[in-house]
Parts: sequence; C-alpha cells; structure tokens
Amino acid sequence: MNSLFTWETFGVLLGGLGLFLVGMHLMTEGLTRAAGPGLRSVLAKGTKTPLRGVLSGIVLTSLVQASAAVTIATIGFVNAGVMSLRQAVTVIYGTNVGTTITAWLVALVGINFDLKAAALPLIGLGMLLRVTAARNKWGALGEAVAGFGLFFLGIELLKTTFADFGALLAGNTIDGNGVGGALFFLALGFVITVLMQSSTASTAIVLTASAGGLLPLAPAAAMVIGANVGTTVSAALSVIGATPNAKRTAAAHVGFNLITGVVALILLPWLVEMIVDARALLGLDGAPAPVLAAFHTVFNVLGVVLMWPLTNRFVALLDGWFRTAEEDEARPKYLDRHVIATPALALRALALEITRIGDIVRRMGQGALSAELTPGARLAVDKAIVDRLVDAVGEYSLQLQAAKLSDDAVVALERALRVVRYHFEQAELAQVTAEALSNLPPLEIPALEDESARFRATVVSLLGHACSPVDAAKWPELEAEMAALQKAYQSLKSHYLRAGAEARLPVRRMVDYLDAFSNIRRLAEQAYKAADHFRALGPWLASPQTETKPAAAAPAEESR
Repeated sequence: MNSLFTWETFGVLLGGLGLFLVGMHLMTEGLTRAAGPGLRSVLAKGTKTPLRGVLSGIVLTSLVQASAAVTIATIGFVNAGVMSLRQAVTVIYGTNVGTTITAWLVALVGINFDLKAAALPLIGLGMLLRVTAARNKWGALGEAVAGFGLFFLGIELLKTTFADFGALLAGNTIDGNGVGGALFFLALGFVITVLMQSSTASTAIVLTASAGGLLPLAPAAAMVIGANVGTTVSAALSVIGATPNAKRTAAAHVGFNLITGVVALILLPWLVEMIVDARALLGLDGAPAPVLAAFHTVFNVLGVVLMWPLTNRFVALLDGWFRTAEEDEARPKYLDRHVIATPALALRALALEITRIGDIVRRMGQGALSAELTPGARLAVDKAIVDRLVDAVGEYSLQLQAAKLSDDAVVALERALRVVRYHFEQAELAQVTAEALSNLPPLEIPALEDESARFRATVVSLLGHACSPVDAAKWPELEAEMAALQKAYQSLKSHYLRAGAEARLPVRRMVDYLDAFSNIRRLAEQAYKAADHFRALGPWLASPQTETKPAAAAPAEESR
C-alpha cells in the first residue's frame, strides 16, 4: 500500500471533515439565532408576489447557510396558515438557488487562498463574542463567526488531504462518463448528503475533492446533482405524522429537486462543457471548483426557469395530495364559476352549497348538546369547514352580483345570504355552548337537572327537523315545535331563577347556567330562521329550465 494511505492521513481527513461539519453547524445555528424573528418576518412579508418569494428564499438561505432550515420554517408557516402553498413553492425555488452561494464561497475563497492564517483569528474572535455576549444577538453572531473559522480550517485540511490522494491517483482514471457512471456518482452524492444532513457540506466536499485532483469534472458534477436531491430528505423526514399542508410543502421541495435533478443529469455533459467554454472565453482558467459551483447554480436557476410557468399546475397537483375527509368536505361541491352567466343555475348551485353548510352546522349543534356525541376536536374541525365554505359562498355571491340578475333572482340571493349568516351564527353558538357546558359545575338539583336535559333534547330534535330544506307540508309542525321550545325555555328560566332566589343554587352558578341555556335557545332560533328563509329558495332548488324563476312567498318577518 502506498505510504500516502496512512492512519495519519486518514486521521487528518476525518479531522478536516469533522471541523468542516462543526463549522457548518455553528454557522447555521449562529446565523439563524442572530436573525431571530427576522427569518419569520421575511418569510411572512416577503412572499406577497412569486418573484419576491423566490428572492426571499435566495436571501434567507444565503444568510443562514442552510436550505433545510429555511424549508422547514416555510413548512411551519404553511401549516400555520400564514403562507399559502403557492407562496411556499416560490420560496423553495429560491432556497435551491440560495444554497449554491456556499459552493461559490468554497470555490473562490476556500480553494484559492491559504486560510489557516485567517481561520484561527476568526475562531478566537467568534468565541470571544460568544462568551462576552452569550445572551444577545452578538453572542449568536460570534458563534457564526467561529463557525466560519472552523469551516475554512476544515476546508484547508480537506483540500490538502484530497490533493495528496489526487497525486496518488494521478495515473488512474475514475470512469464517471456514461449513464451508469453518472448514476453511480449521483447516488454517492445523495447518500453522503443524507448521512451528513447537509447538501452544502457534501457539495463543498465534492468541490475540494475535485480541486485536489481526486474527482474528474463529470463524476463531481453528478455528485453535486445527487447532493441537491439528497437535501430533500430532511424536509421529508420533518413532516412524518404532520398535517396535509406540511406534507404538500415537503412534496413540493422533493418534486422540484427531482425534476431539476433529472434535467441536470440529462444535460450534464453539455452544461459542464458550456461552462468550461464560457470560462475560456472570459480568459479564466478551467479550475474544477469554480466550474462545479457554476454548474450547481446554473442547473438550479434552469430548474426555476422551467418550473416557473408550470407553478400554478404544480400547486394544483400538490393540492390534491394527502387530502383528508375534512378538507374534502371544506371544498365547495356545487359552486361552479362557469354557470355564473346563467343566474338560475348559479342560484341553484348556491342553494345546494348552503344546504351542505346547514347539514354541518346541524351536526355541530347536536354535537355540542348531546353528551353521547362527545364534542371537542370534531367541533373545531367542523367550525373550520364552515368558515371555509362561508368564505367560498361569499366570493361566489360577489361574482353572481356582477351578473345581470332579475328582480326575483336578487331577492333569492338576499335570502340565501341571510341563511348563510344564520348558519354561521349557529356554528359560533355551537362552539360557545360546548365550551360553556363543559365548564359548568354539577347542578345537584335533580328536578332541575331533568328539566335541563329535556330542554337540550328538545333543541337537538328541532335542529334535526329544521335542516334545510324543510318539507312545506311539515312546516306547521316545525312552527309548533319552535313555539313549544320557547315555552320550555321560559319555564326552565323561571325554575333557575327560583332556585337562585331560594338559595338552592348560588347566584353566580345560576347566571352561568342561564347564559348557557340562553345560547342554546338562540342556537335553536338561528336554525329556525335559517329554515324559514330557506323556504324562499325552494323554487331555485329544482332543475332550472329558464334563467328566472317566480318568486316564492316571503318567509315570516325576521325577529331577534
């Protein structure tokens, strides 16, 4: 075995790699902490347009030197509803371009200069700041400066060791040409990135190995592609067990990097040759590290250029993945913008969608009142569904208002919006009621407990009968049921007041119970009003044959 392959050389290689990785870690952690809320602020505000989203991704990744950190932060924003999936996709485009900055740093500074003299002072200055200002941003910045020093010191050791190995292999060749060779080195770059959890680190290693003569350009370029694809593993692992929105964002990262990687692999020989020729035309030498850094940047920018016009379709495709039953229910089923020009069809679609909302709020109300349905997380999910559907109905109604509506259609639209308002109030009251009932202490008055349970059962029954649309023949029964419920409420209220007056029930507890049952009564009233006004939409629910319909009889006058 050649004397170059000694334990000492192997130890220097491991030590250089260790210093490099520790330096990368300190840089990332220090810069991220120094940025503080700035990272979140830029992500939240800097994605108003697709171009700003890309630029934000580039700038933030360049600053914190970690595309994974920016991507995972982006996933968190999408998950929290602060950022849309489309905004996140543009940030991901930018992170892939921004992560190439470190390759340029290694190629232009780390390879061409003797960094030992600069690295040690950086480490000393950084740790001085870290020790003297540990609790503020200067301490975090000091940690990043020390990280830069270790980063450059590690590169210096790797550069020297790879140069020695390159001299040993001077008479040998590594076959990176051909499809098989390219795929092998791509896989090698992928594996190294997954093991080190940093594409920046693995790319820098490839650049130093190529600069030392250990790797020819073609295999090194294939490894850079593999590193670019391997960085998606961190994002994929971070969303295991996460929400669908988080999974879609991670899938966007994986999809973009895979597409970019495939394109770069197909164009690999031409891209490398083009970059080498361009450097020759500029009178620059053909040193491998700058060529690889340029290749890294070019194929990522090319990926953005290729995906940019396809972004809307890409987002639409992702939006259909990882869907839950709740998300499907929150998606409008009948609101088709293509029928806006035909008011009869549009109003029928609106009425059918409002019927869906009514079914959900009825489920919420019954769940809040029925102990056997154990409301809780389900109630919150249903409220979110109602909110999204109400927003969709509002947008659809604005589009419908812009169409030429007959007088009858205008009246019907007004009724429909009243029903939506009542349904929304039902959803709000269901949440308030569920929370109030869960916080009420035991009543400990058997007769009053029985009467309260009967009243709640009466409301649950009315909610079931008031689901829209109500059969006209059964409307008198619903009116009678509502009148009986109002009587029952007045009786229940009187008994609670008497229990408070006779000191059988503390006054504060009496007030809490009366507030809760007042909201329960309001829940029933909103359901009744919604059903009453929905009667005016009955003619529009039939399959329309003409663009206008005869106005239905107006429902009973609204009362508060």
